[in-house]
Amino acid sequence: MKLLRVGPKGKEKPAALDKDGKFRDLSAFIKDLNPDHLNFETFSKLKNLELSSLPDLNSSDRIGSCITKPGKFIAIGLNFSDHAAETGAETPPEPITFMKATSSINGPNDDIELVSGSKKLDWEVELGLVIGKETKHISEDKSQDHILGYCLVNDISEREWQIEKMGQWVKGKSHDTYGPIGPYLVTKDEILDINNLKMSLDVNGNRMQTGNTNTMIFNVNFIVSYLSQFMSLQPGDIITTGTPPGVGMGMKPQQFLKVGDTMKLSIENLGEQNSKVIEL
Repeated sequence: MKLLRVGPKGKEKPAALDKDGKFRDLSAFIKDLNPDHLNFETFSKLKNLELSSLPDLNSSDRIGSCITKPGKFIAIGLNFSDHAAETGAETPPEPITFMKATSSINGPNDDIELVSGSKKLDWEVELGLVIGKETKHISEDKSQDHILGYCLVNDISEREWQIEKMGQWVKGKSHDTYGPIGPYLVTKDEILDINNLKMSLDVNGNRMQTGNTNTMIFNVNFIVSYLSQFMSLQPGDIITTGTPPGVGMGMKPQQFLKVGDTMKLSIENLGEQNSKVIEL
């Protein structure tokens, strides 16, 4: 299934994409795509629904983040060897882990805020995964039993705040609007091979990032198992898994987002995002 949330910010309805591309209203069955409903039991029931019999939502309406109110938004840094090389970093021997504030979560086509005084706003197309049941100290071969589905993420990053300020990366990763996710939460049965998905990101119509999940240093199964050794993971938690080369920080000269810039990003089978940078 491809699940999404449709409607004005704060008033989204849960929906499913049917075979004809229509948004079918799921609000009679679940209140929202939040941790209360992001589990295998609920999704098994949803899969048995006859989508064509459900109310049709307006496909021209705003699409919100594909999930809401997760407990954690975890990110993996420098998880593509060619991206690490372009930033001048060594390939990490273990996953670099940091948090994005859950308040950074944004709709896939919502505006991105450029804060007054921000100098180095950057883009990162990434594969996100969503946890479907409590996960703690699991082996790598058990990871798929805990992954509910996948989504598209733009790990928006303010590089000055991330790298040149004191402290952790979280500062450069967490401003409001810095975490667009969706449009869809795609269940695993919709994806033939999660380790071979094409990825791309354009800025103002120019291709910046081209990649494939097959070049990730640490694959999704390893990441889930690894994180579960340090913290428990709960239904609805999001993990975003790193970006391929082509970020603005890695260019010579460096290139960063400015007011009016547009971004288009996609991952094979996970949909597309289109956003615009606005002045805050």
